[in-house]
Amino acid sequence: MPETKSIVDIRATIVETRRISTSVSIITLDCPAIAATAKPGNFVNIKVSDASLPLLRRPFSIHNVRGSLLDIMVKSIGHGTSLLCDSPTGSTVLVLGPLGTSFDISNKEFDTAVLVSGGIGTAPMLFLEKTLAAKGKKVINLIGGQSKEDLIAPGLSNCRYATDDGSEGFRGNVVELLGATLPALQKEGTLKVFACGPNPMLKAVARFARANQVACDVSLESVMGCGIGICYGCSVEVKSPSGGLRTILLCQEGPVIDAGLLVV
Repeated sequence: MPETKSIVDIRATIVETRRISTSVSIITLDCPAIAATAKPGNFVNIKVSDASLPLLRRPFSIHNVRGSLLDIMVKSIGHGTSLLCDSPTGSTVLVLGPLGTSFDISNKEFDTAVLVSGGIGTAPMLFLEKTLAAKGKKVINLIGGQSKEDLIAPGLSNCRYATDDGSEGFRGNVVELLGATLPALQKEGTLKVFACGPNPMLKAVARFARANQVACDVSLESVMGCGIGICYGCSVEVKSPSGGLRTILLCQEGPVIDAGLLVV
């Protein structure tokens, strides 16, 4: 069910924009009301321009929280994201949040957290890693990409990489790296997997977690026009605990769900 949180729609100032690759930037917003209640896995919906177009807001995972500051990771792939990446320091944008469900880190039964991500799916992992580390958990990041140039890991620690072409780290995809890494990790204690990335990758992670009886949360990608359950643009089918399938809105009961509910 949706988490109870204080959602606000506020005008936030862009404090800094830092480009970390040819197409990806980290944008820092002065956003104290959202930063105060955000949890790892939550997202924000941003109106990228005061003009009438683009009409719909854009959703972004919360990358990090530093006091009153909120970092988001933005990949410039279209008109809206390009506008945001090109916004000058000192300008303001409307930010709605924190939205969505967060990663479940309340379970004290796991010793090691394995953070599995691909591409821009690393976006929520820094905030998650910092929060887990503060709880005394061991954290390992497994990051995948087609080649070395596709790997994005700003600020993350204890990283192991997988590339399809073998240009960095393990040759293969990140789920294969997870399979190669799992036996040694299980000897050290109980673990839980947290994953974010392209939906086909997440389905593969979910299948792996089920086959190996490993607890796993996945953060799904979807179009989220409103972020509050009005537009129904983010509806997906998941397994119902009582059997069969049911439809949920990812902005309300996601984007983070138990991997056991994912239809693979």
